[in-house]
Amino acid sequence: MTQQTGSTVGASGGSADGLQHTGYGSETTESQSPSSETAPAEAMTDRKLSLADIERKRSRPVSWVIFIVALLVAIIAPYGIGRSLAVRHTQTLIAYLDVFEPRGIAFLSWTAAFIAIVSIAMCVIEARSWTWRVILLLSVAAEQFIAGLCLLKMSFWYSTYVVFGDKAYLANAANLGIIAAGFGAVVFAVLFVAILVLVKKDSPLNMLTRSWAALSVFAVIEVLALVIVLFGGLLTMV
Repeated sequence: MTQQTGSTVGASGGSADGLQHTGYGSETTESQSPSSETAPAEAMTDRKLSLADIERKRSRPVSWVIFIVALLVAIIAPYGIGRSLAVRHTQTLIAYLDVFEPRGIAFLSWTAAFIAIVSIAMCVIEARSWTWRVILLLSVAAEQFIAGLCLLKMSFWYSTYVVFGDKAYLANAANLGIIAAGFGAVVFAVLFVAILVLVKKDSPLNMLTRSWAALSVFAVIEVLALVIVLFGGLLTMV
């Protein structure tokens, strides 16, 4: 009987020790779990900070400031130079313009304006590409220079008649080419917004809002605007 009682007490003591060890183990696990949860959180925070640093470096605000300043110069300076040449060297300019047909002049000015508008869209689509930014600067400078030479403004036909006389139709043709490109861009913008607002998301027409499909539609509208100017009798009206 004494041996049985001792063995029973030993067994209960052993189980109690086992429970104590188990309790200590759970406390150790609980004490380690917050640190194990904190480590991934700190790693994610560091990763977010590093990604933010990378995006900040990629944005390059200085380069964007330089590009915007260059774009403003390309808009203002060529127009002023062209206008000055038109006023001070009118006969020389008429001699050069008289070589071309009015439709040819309209096509050249439309092309410069069209490339400038397409370059704006491509700068948005390919935001990190400097190629389209350079093309935009050059095309805007060319378009503004032509606009300055031909005195483009509201009711331009009065100014061109005063400066160019009976050759005003040549300058008017260039102005109509630029206006055609701008009008086509406005029509496309209205159509694009109308599709976004009025058409359901599951409609097949939403394909027209995708980048390359939208550019294709824009090109078609621009060509139609040019055709109206070239063959719609507008060149003989102004």
